[in-house]
Amino acid sequence: MTTQLQISDTIIAGHAQAIALRSFLPVTSEPLPIVLYFHGGGFVEGGLPDAAVPAAFLASKVCTWVVAVGYSLAPKYPFPAAAEDAYLALQWAVEQAHHHNADSKRLASVGHDAGGNIAAALGAVARDRGKYRVSAQALLAPLLDPSLSRIPDASHQDKRQPELDECARAYRAYLPMAGQCMHPYAAPLESRRLGKLPPTMIATAEHDLVRVDGEAFARELISAGVPVEITRYAGATHAGLISHGPSLEDVAAFLRKQLASGRKL
Repeated sequence: MTTQLQISDTIIAGHAQAIALRSFLPVTSEPLPIVLYFHGGGFVEGGLPDAAVPAAFLASKVCTWVVAVGYSLAPKYPFPAAAEDAYLALQWAVEQAHHHNADSKRLASVGHDAGGNIAAALGAVARDRGKYRVSAQALLAPLLDPSLSRIPDASHQDKRQPELDECARAYRAYLPMAGQCMHPYAAPLESRRLGKLPPTMIATAEHDLVRVDGEAFARELISAGVPVEITRYAGATHAGLISHGPSLEDVAAFLRKQLASGRKL
């Protein structure tokens, strides 16, 4: 049975401009966990329409209040605007939880592509500031390495070079100052402080130039003692992962487990 959803939009103050949020709220009497969803688009494109399929799927399958975040885009609004927008959206969701039958102690973030970077940044920002606790994060085909140095033999793979060049342009737009490329909230793979991050699920696609980002991040998180689930989905593509049934089902199962009402948070 499909869960009925109430979908509504709101505008909140962001870090550098007002940002739009889209709420996917299941109609139920049960207290709901809260999931923030961050769309893809390489930091420079995309918007709330890109969140429609995965946000509605997770709201229905997990029975959770999903808030899709229309974060600020580069190059007009470079780092740290998107990461700070994510934190402000989290703060708004916590403050509004009682109006949406939601439990502000059960929080998670999910992101695809650049949204995976922002979801990971949110987990680190929340940990460092100490006011809110993100209980789980799911990263789908995340972009986590502005250096692009972990892609094996990228310079010799001519057929992949246009895709690599596109990634490099996107990172330059988001991180216009060289020093930002090492900032842990912008380059999670460069962070030396991965301990105490939320339990993490990482989904990578077989046909994806940057799948190494997520897989390398999984290894680093495991080394730091963070519980991790990682799967590479055969036949899947980078863009297609957000509409890929098996990956979405696995994200839903991960969130249900991590956000269960009986779990100690």
